Amino acid sequence: MVDPGESSPSGGRWTVPAGTSGLIFDCDGTLADTMPVHFLAWSAMLEPYGLQFPEQQFWALAGMPSHRIIDRLAGEQGARFEPATVLTMVADKEHRYIAMIDGVRPVAAVLEVARRHRGVLPLAVASGGEGWVVRRTLEVIGALDWFDTVVGSEDTERHKPEPDVFLEAARRLDLAPGNCVVFEDSDLGMLAADRAGMFGVDIRTWATSG
Repeated sequence: MVDPGESSPSGGRWTVPAGTSGLIFDCDGTLADTMPVHFLAWSAMLEPYGLQFPEQQFWALAGMPSHRIIDRLAGEQGARFEPATVLTMVADKEHRYIAMIDGVRPVAAVLEVARRHRGVLPLAVASGGEGWVVRRTLEVIGALDWFDTVVGSEDTERHKPEPDVFLEAARRLDLAPGNCVVFEDSDLGMLAADRAGMFGVDIRTWATSG
């Protein structure tokens, strides 16, 4: 595992820790300030089904794939949906998000890290979102072609807080997990990075959107 001593920006610029071979970025809330738009999309999609999704719980489940969130909410609130209905709900939520995607802005401090290291270190995006939605988000913030690979929820069977999405990103980059640094904005993502044997940078402590 790399040295955590350089985990926060120094003089406004984050410094790569010694031993780092590659950088892996979460997308939603990390590279792009998408979470308010996602919350609006969730709220609108769930309303006809009578499910509540309090904002505090929304933030707590950040990084979890949509179908798992629906299953959890349904179980907690005594509802039951057929698998086909869940798929319809997920698609509805994502298309509502896409319809509002022009309101998404980059998280400037994190995007600057990616910009400075593109072409210098291997870069990946590893997200709990569907790959096509992640790529559309990256396109909106002008960073679609910056990354060597994008790993979405469909690419692994297990999801955050399990380490699989980050391990898959390291595999695609042909890097040892312990030499990768992960940028995250959620508790589930930070736990996944730790379980992957990677050093996690919690951007909630220093990033600002813009």
